[in-house]
Amino acid sequence: MSEWRLKRVESQLHTELGSLIVSGEVRDPRVSELVTVIGVTVSKDLKHAKVRVGGYMEPEALDRAVAGLNHAAGFMQGRIGRRLRYKFTPQLTFVADASLREGYEVTRRIEELDG
Repeated sequence: MSEWRLKRVESQLHTELGSLIVSGEVRDPRVSELVTVIGVTVSKDLKHAKVRVGGYMEPEALDRAVAGLNHAAGFMQGRIGRRLRYKFTPQLTFVADASLREGYEVTRRIEELDG
């Protein structure tokens, strides 16, 4: 599989997954509209996709959101398959990524030091 095709699929999945979450189509109460898709990595055979999600929320809330997203992964995969019309829609696996919160905390501490 060519590198540009993988990047294009990753970009399309990133956009579509973000849209599904923000629009509220994922009705699991554990998933907040504040959850952000940080990145998508697709396997070379396009059968699996690892989706990193985060947001400025407590780690426990993020873990609950990831559990809700993994529970709704089949629903989301079906929606994406109908929208993008790939031969195979990658199987989605969601993982927590705390980089947004950590970045905010570092910025806040630097501002406190500058005083």
